[in-house]
Amino acid sequence: MISPQEIKNQALKWWKPFLQSQLIGENIFPKTIDRIGKISSSSVREKINELQTQLADLQNNSKEHLGYGYVINRQDINFRRTGLHSLPQSITFETTEDYIDFIGKKKDWTIFLQSSSFILEQIPQLKEWIFTNALSVIENSKTWSDLVKVCKYFLTNPKPDLYLRQLPIDIHTKFIENNEAVIKSLLDYLIPEHKRDELEKSLVKRYCLKYDEPTIRLRILDTNLSIDSLSDVRMPLNDFKKLEINCSNIIITENKMNFLALPSLPLTISIWSGGGFQVSFLRNIHWLRHKTIFYWGDLDTHGFLILHQIRSYYPGVNSIMMDQDTFNLFKDDGLTKGKSINSENLQNLTHAEKEMFLYLKENNYRLEQEKITQIYSDKLLYKIVSG
Repeated sequence: MISPQEIKNQALKWWKPFLQSQLIGENIFPKTIDRIGKISSSSVREKINELQTQLADLQNNSKEHLGYGYVINRQDINFRRTGLHSLPQSITFETTEDYIDFIGKKKDWTIFLQSSSFILEQIPQLKEWIFTNALSVIENSKTWSDLVKVCKYFLTNPKPDLYLRQLPIDIHTKFIENNEAVIKSLLDYLIPEHKRDELEKSLVKRYCLKYDEPTIRLRILDTNLSIDSLSDVRMPLNDFKKLEINCSNIIITENKMNFLALPSLPLTISIWSGGGFQVSFLRNIHWLRHKTIFYWGDLDTHGFLILHQIRSYYPGVNSIMMDQDTFNLFKDDGLTKGKSINSENLQNLTHAEKEMFLYLKENNYRLEQEKITQIYSDKLLYKIVSG
């Protein structure tokens, strides 16, 4: 038979739906729990003392005893051997007050009513957000005054292009940082069309705020393409995204020294995003989609993982000096041990690249780019970009 604690556990599952029902003017009470466990004739006969204890516990926690909570719906059942017994058949909460008092949520209920009323008075279009995030309304009850200020600012200034601390909102300087999750949820609902990047988890990156951006370094390998006579430029990622360089080819290297040592090449620039998996900074850059991109990574498993990663942004990326011939030419100059990895199914590699990747993985080989001679790489690069 169901216990008072099990009744409470079931009733707590109704808490969010109850809040939602009140928001749209529905009343879910009276509400009944029908599955409370059957009492058999053998239980009455053989476990009468245990059953009486359970019934007393159920009775002592009921509305009949406490003045609030659940009502026990009984039915007279006549058992052949033990006679007539009045036994519980279901449990009912008759009113909102009975329910709230029993689950101990009277304070939270008052907070929800006050907070949701305040939010809707200030920003009526948040009604659906409140419905979906009813529990968050209570959890953030102490901050709704400032949360509303933030929402109102972004509704009128959806692309502020300022640092968080610069926003002209009457809140303390760390408020948005300390409440980022709920603010991001609110803005995702209020101004979804102004997201800078759907994939960005950070609020500042998603909603056009300034932040301490990674820098991208680029070298102009053709003097005819120089930027204001500059051939080596470093800039914030957001500025890099706005560029439009009239080049045909782009070379991205895994290692910085190889980037610095690239030779002069016609209609070509090179990009350094910090090395390794920081090629992730280069995703979603529109002007790169119209260029021929080459990637030069180490001949090791991580080099091919990075190639796989950058091809997920730009499928047409060409690998250079990451093949069996290059490996055979320079392996005697010093192989080192690679880093073990679990990945095997790199779908963005060609058949030849997959074979090379598995060969390096199985033998734990690593041939760094620096082991490839400058004369060889310069000659091959010039041949590749010149067609």
